[in-house]
This record gives sequence, C-alpha cells and structure tokens, in this order.
Amino acid sequence: MKATEARLKAALDRPPADIRLYLLHGPDESTAMALAARLTTAMGADAERIDLDAATLRGDPARLADEAAALSLFGGARSIRVTGAGEEALGAVEALLAADRAGNPAVMVAPGVKATGKLVKAAIDSDRAMAFACYAPSERDAATIATELAREAGLRVTPVVAQRIARAAEGDRAVMAREVEKLALYLDASPDRPAEADDEALAAVGATLVEGETGEIVAAVVGGDAGALVLALRRQQGPDASPIPILRALERRFLQLMEMRAQVDGGEGIDQVVDRARVFWKEKGATAAALRRWDARALRVALTRVAAAQRDTIGAGPAGGSVAAQTLLALAEFRAAEFRSARR
Repeated sequence: MKATEARLKAALDRPPADIRLYLLHGPDESTAMALAARLTTAMGADAERIDLDAATLRGDPARLADEAAALSLFGGARSIRVTGAGEEALGAVEALLAADRAGNPAVMVAPGVKATGKLVKAAIDSDRAMAFACYAPSERDAATIATELAREAGLRVTPVVAQRIARAAEGDRAVMAREVEKLALYLDASPDRPAEADDEALAAVGATLVEGETGEIVAAVVGGDAGALVLALRRQQGPDASPIPILRALERRFLQLMEMRAQVDGGEGIDQVVDRARVFWKEKGATAAALRRWDARALRVALTRVAAAQRDTIGAGPAGGSVAAQTLLALAEFRAAEFRSARR
C-alpha cells in the first residue's frame, strides 16, 4: 500500500504484525535512512538487526524471506535493513510478500528506483507492505524539520535559526540532525533540560558554510585542479563545517552536466547546449570546458562515487570530513589523469 508520512512513521514507531516490508524509495536517501532508523529504535536496544545489500539479494532472492522468518539467535526481537536496493530486488520482495510466514519486519531503502517501476508497484499492490517516496524537502519544510529535530534534542530555536540550519545542511535531514546534536552538546541541552539556541551559539559550532567556498570546491573538482581544491578545502569555515552540502552541490553539478552531455552526444554543439541551458554568463566558459572534459561514462562514475561518499561521510561521524576530502581529491585527479592521457 502507498503510505502517507504520518501513517508510515506511526507504523515504524509501533510495527504492526501484518506489515512485512517498508519500502522507502525516491532520491532523498538521507530522509529514507532517518525513517529506517525509526524501525531500529522501535525494535529496542537489545534487538538483532540483519543488514543486507542489493548484491546479496541479487545472488540469493530467497534470503530476504528466510531472514524475515528466522528466529533471533538470542530469542529476542529481530529486524532486517536492506540498503542500495534497485529493481534487482523485485524477486526478493515478491518472495517475502508471498511467504507463508514472516515474523521480522524489513525496511528497504531504494533511492534509485522509479515510482512507476515494478518494485514500487509490488509494494503498493500488497497489503503486507508500505511504500513511501522520499523527496528533498522544500526550504520551508526543511526549516520545520530543523525545528522538530531541535525540539527533540531540548533546544528552542527561532525561525531564523531553523532556516540557517536548513540552508547550511542543504535540506539534508542527517546533516541537520548532526548540527542540532552539536548545538545541544555545546549548550548542554536535553529534553528535560531545554536551552535557547541563538545565532551566537550557531556560529560557535560552525554550522554555516560560505556559499562561495562550496562553489570553489565544486569548480576545482570538475576542473580537475587538485591544487586549487586543496586550497579551497583549507578555507572552509571552521573545523566542524559539514562536508555534505559540498557533496550535494557537486552531485547537482554532475547531474546538470550529465543532462547537457546527453544533448551533446545527440549531435548538438557544446556552445548551443550551454546557451539553451541558460548558464550564468560567468560560468559559460567553465561549463563548456567541463563538457569537453567529462564524457557520459566519466559522469556516471563520478555520480556513483559522490553518492557513496555521502553515505560514508555520514556513517563516519567526526571523521566524515576526511572521508569527503579523499573522495573530492580522488575525483579531481581521476578525470584530470584520464584527460591528460587522452590528449597525448
């Protein structure tokens, strides 16, 4: 069945016995992972969680149903989490939904599948599944999310502070949660000991990132200029500045180039494509150069690496900055090396 956000959250917080699968699809993987975490919390601190990936289900479609029916090693609660799922998980989902029994709930994060695809249709058509599309929130919704996260952490924030947190995080729920967590630690706040988070506190924990710095970093990666990239990374505001907005901005840039590259590969001239895309005049030269430097294959590789870097950065916690920096440097050198080789 297709679920509303309110109904989905209620089910994740108190999992009903008749729901076997929660399918979280759509491009906002951060929101999907935050929702998946609600099921883990609901199962309890002592519950066993089985983590599966798309490759496992592709090679063994019966694995998901088997895990859903298996008993916990210690006799307690048990749940399954599948990440990075695509249409190749359809067989596993069909087996789960058709199985005679399945006592352990499963949540599946499938950011790359289409809402009209077979995987989503299978979940919507079944009374044993809930499907929910995760999309990046609007600026207003992101500020509301920031306010809710702050309230849960024992912080009172003004609308202006909530908007600043949302903008700094590019609407990414996981990044907003991290910024709120830093604020709560800085102010020694908790739900039973609330505190006021103002602009001064926000500045103290480095929750903002200068937009110009983000642009410099993206330009350096796309241009294959590792030296400029290192200098731009060093100019980031504060040691705790989140790298997620940079990765998301780079992802948007690569997606833009991918769309334009497809038109060039279809026979149109680069200058014609750039003009029709209404690229800002100061960026036309750089965009044309990027289209000559990045072919479709390289852009696909880059987008895959950036998506993986976002997951790894969030998972790395305090070390996320180093993880992101390594990916950015690798991407800058990746295309620069191939481009130099092609010109020899």
